[in-house]
Amino acid sequence: MKKIMLIVIPILFLVTGCGSYSEKDVVNDLDKKISSNKSYYLEGVLEIVNDENIYNYNVEVSYKKDDNYKVSLVNTSNNHEQIILKNSEGVYVVTPALNKSFKFQSDWPYSNSQIYLLQSILNDIKNDDKRKFSKEDNHYIFKTEVNYPNNRKLVSQEVTLDKKLKPKNIKVYDDNNISLMTMKFTKIDYSPTFKKDYFSLDNCVKSSKVIDDSKSVSLLEDSIYPLSLPSGTKLVSEEKIKKDVGERVIMTFDGEKPFLLVEETASRNDEMTIIPTNGEPYMLQDSYGVLANNSLNWSSGGVEYYLVSDVLNQDELVDVAQSINVIPTMGK
Repeated sequence: MKKIMLIVIPILFLVTGCGSYSEKDVVNDLDKKISSNKSYYLEGVLEIVNDENIYNYNVEVSYKKDDNYKVSLVNTSNNHEQIILKNSEGVYVVTPALNKSFKFQSDWPYSNSQIYLLQSILNDIKNDDKRKFSKEDNHYIFKTEVNYPNNRKLVSQEVTLDKKLKPKNIKVYDDNNISLMTMKFTKIDYSPTFKKDYFSLDNCVKSSKVIDDSKSVSLLEDSIYPLSLPSGTKLVSEEKIKKDVGERVIMTFDGEKPFLLVEETASRNDEMTIIPTNGEPYMLQDSYGVLANNSLNWSSGGVEYYLVSDVLNQDELVDVAQSINVIPTMGK
C-alpha cells in the first residue's frame, strides 16, 4: 500500500502544479513567439471611428528581421492605398497612385503604439505593470494602457489572443471607454518568405495592384472648410490659383490662433518623387500624413492638403485637420 501511495502522490503533484496556465506564462510565451520570429505576415481589417463617421481599411503587414516593415492600408471607400515602409534607408509613406513618397528620419514604429504590429502589441502588454488579464471562451484578454502621443483621446486597449497566442482583435478606447479603433486579424503567418527586393521602395510602387479611385482630379469644385476652429479664429481670405495642371486654394484664418490652409488638386508624377521631411507619419481618418512641429500635410480624395501655423500646437493642428470633410464609409 505504501508503494502505491508513493506513485500516486507525485502524479497528483504534476497534475496540479502544471495544470494552470497563468498570466505570466501567457506573457512569456507570447514574448518568445514574437521576439524569436525572423519574419511574419498578417492581414486584417482596421476600423476608425471619428464622431459619426466610420473609416475601414484593408491592412497587410510584412515584417523581416533587421527592422524591415511594410504596411499597406487600403481605404475601402475609395481604394486609396498608402504604404508605410521601413528599411535600411529610412522610413517612407508612399502613395503609389501618385508616384509620391515622403521620407522620414524617424524611429517609427517604436515611438508609439501601433495597432497592427505584433511587436507593438507585445510591448504595450509587457510595459504596463497595471495591466488586467482574463480568460474567456478559450481566449486570453489583456487590458493595457497605450501610447499615442499625438492622439491623446486614445488611452487604453483590449487585446484578445486565441489559445495559440495569435491576436484575434484589438480595440482602442478613449477615456469614456468608447472604442475608436478596432483591428480584426484574419490571417497571421509566422514563417513567410520574401523576395530580396520586397522591402525596397521601387518594389512597393511596382507591386501595388490597387486601382485607386481618388488618384487624380483636375478641378477643385468647392473649397473644403474645417468644421472645427480654435476659439477667436475665423476665415479672413480665400484665393484660388490656376496651376500648370489643376488648381490651388489658399485660405487664411486669422485671430487668436491664426493658420494657413492650402488645398490643391493632386496629380500623378511621371517618376517616383521622394520628399524628405523632418516630421513623423501620422494617421488621420482616411489617410497617412506628415506631422511636424508647426505643420500637417496629407492627401485625400484626389486633393492634397497643407496646414501650417506658428501658433497652433500639434494637437490643435490635428483637431483642425480631423474636422475637414473627408470620404467616410457609412456607419453601421
